[in-house]
Amino acid sequence: MNKGTAYIVGAGDFTPRGLLPGKGDILIAADGGFDALLRFGIRPQLVLGDMDSITACPRGIARLRFPAQKDLTDLALAIRLARARGYRRFKLYGATGGRLDHTLASFQTLADLAREGLFGMIIAPDLVAYGLSRGRMDFPPLKAGTAVSVFAAGGKAEGVSLKGLAYPLQDASLSPFVPLGVSNRATGRAFSVSLRQGLVIITLGSSPL
Repeated sequence: MNKGTAYIVGAGDFTPRGLLPGKGDILIAADGGFDALLRFGIRPQLVLGDMDSITACPRGIARLRFPAQKDLTDLALAIRLARARGYRRFKLYGATGGRLDHTLASFQTLADLAREGLFGMIIAPDLVAYGLSRGRMDFPPLKAGTAVSVFAAGGKAEGVSLKGLAYPLQDASLSPFVPLGVSNRATGRAFSVSLRQGLVIITLGSSPL
């Protein structure tokens, strides 16, 4: 199985922060994500989608076209292709901003990766987001005051503990209908998020990678 990272760039708000594919990684432009990469002189290995938001068809780059009427977003299609090639780590760019429905779809996709036991993160100009299904995720120190939010996704999250943040939680229950975990704050120290059962989305506001 391929142990590299799949970097996937959608057509939303883009930042090149942390976009550093190495050996064994793959960089896929999902439709209009190609334009964002082109502005920064970055060349993907593959462009896929229905090509409805791309301004120019790239030359010398593999293309995979899908019909405009389809069940999945271009970003989700790119993830499905990368998974079929053996990738289990995903860094998603251009996944937020623009249309709200596409932003929500991106967070659903992030949650689905976590549900499947895969690593996924969204890198946006104003936030970084992760999905976590059971277990624990440790984070390095962030600037004190950086917003950290934890949301239940797909049902209740049980046994949620937040350590090292301004407002700690211990063995709490988070509901997808009550935003109890919104707007916590980093303290300048390392911190962790853990849960016993369920699924959470973790967002770090304006944080470095």
